[in-house]
Amino acid sequence: MNTRKEFEERQIWTATRIRGAGYPLTDEEVQRIEVADFGLGEIDHFGIQLITYVNTERVCSKDIVMMPWQICPEHLHPNEGAELGKEETFRCRKGLVYLYVEGSPTPSPSHRLRPEDKGRVSVFHEVVLKPGDQYTIMPNNLHWFQAGAEGCIVTEFSTRSTDVLDIFTDKAIIRAPKVPTN
Repeated sequence: MNTRKEFEERQIWTATRIRGAGYPLTDEEVQRIEVADFGLGEIDHFGIQLITYVNTERVCSKDIVMMPWQICPEHLHPNEGAELGKEETFRCRKGLVYLYVEGSPTPSPSHRLRPEDKGRVSVFHEVVLKPGDQYTIMPNNLHWFQAGAEGCIVTEFSTRSTDVLDIFTDKAIIRAPKVPTN
């Protein structure tokens, strides 16, 4: 994101997608929509838009909205001291999600990685999530995901979210880059 205006436009775009799928959002929630380019400056390729509804010491729920072929970069949720890392379940609500997890590589995966993305991801076992499908990712497991041709909405149910502790394969990634001020 280059400007505050672009950030706010992406918040409105995200709210429109969520409301269009039949999920109500308050005006306060629209203001809390997170727009993340992971510090890479390529929001349409590497980026997500999300709203966290609840994040307590025990549980978290959020909706992740992605543009067509947008990618959430490869990462894992590490343990924090004696506490296990985040366990999360993705439930596809709209569109398709190509989730890549540890395991045998899928022979002909559906992802749309560019040649310059080599080295940013390392797991290629593909799980395709259609509306109503869900998949649980255990703590400390590498994963990344990409929206399909229509984009997607995914609801995440998880243990407490500690996303600032996420470990990304690409060390250039900043999980929570600064929001533009103008």
